[in-house]
Amino acid sequence: MDNSHGGAKVWFIGAGPGAEDLITVRGAKIIGEADIIVWARSLVSEEILEYASEDAEVVESTDIPLEGVRTVYERAAREWLRVARIHSGDPSVYGAVMEQIEVCEEVGLDWEMVPGVSSFSAAAAAAGRELTVPEVAQSVILTRRASRTPMPSGEEIESFARHGTTMAIFLSAAKPRELEHDLMEGGYPPDTPCVVVHRASWPDEEVARCRLSELGETVRSMSINRQAMILVGPGLDSYGTRSHLYDPEFSHMFRRGSDASVSDLTDNVEAR
Repeated sequence: MDNSHGGAKVWFIGAGPGAEDLITVRGAKIIGEADIIVWARSLVSEEILEYASEDAEVVESTDIPLEGVRTVYERAAREWLRVARIHSGDPSVYGAVMEQIEVCEEVGLDWEMVPGVSSFSAAAAAAGRELTVPEVAQSVILTRRASRTPMPSGEEIESFARHGTTMAIFLSAAKPRELEHDLMEGGYPPDTPCVVVHRASWPDEEVARCRLSELGETVRSMSINRQAMILVGPGLDSYGTRSHLYDPEFSHMFRRGSDASVSDLTDNVEAR
């Protein structure tokens, strides 16, 4: 983008799911160089601010509407300031970032997005599961249940459940029994494995495993209604399906197929 205000710029930084060391090196570096840091205490660990310089101005945005953030961006454009706008997880997923980008463009302020680790990735890591198991589930659907923010037509939980693959469900812990019903109504069997991860990568992280028919009861027993990632799908407890990546019968540009023995392949590696 054309930077008509010299050094003035906003970086929308994905700070990761919680742990301060899950931010990217790029994101941490930009925070350290920022004049103003905008962050939400309710979603982002305060330890993230340790990357900031001592001279940086910190704006806590939990209770600030878009109009308040606009004031910060207008000032940045006017005074040629660098702003680090810190988002939880990755700003491209439920980040409410597009409306802020529109403000930047309205006030003539340059901007850039810095990706981060999403909570669905952190939840899979906490559960110790691969979400794409060969011949079981090769797609991951990122979605949420309708609440005060409605879902577009055709994006209801029941519609996605018909695919039968892995689903990572955001922002849906407040009504787990309704979610359980919607998933089974869409076609998941009652014994479909589920993983509920509360505050993935935070010090108080909780992980619970259950079957879909137990999802509502499980979430209620954890006494949570927010900051939870719910993973659903047959791949979450699937074992024994071998990936083609390490199959000796499978050829790709770096390896011959079944005509090469394991010893031949080992010799080739050692020869290098």
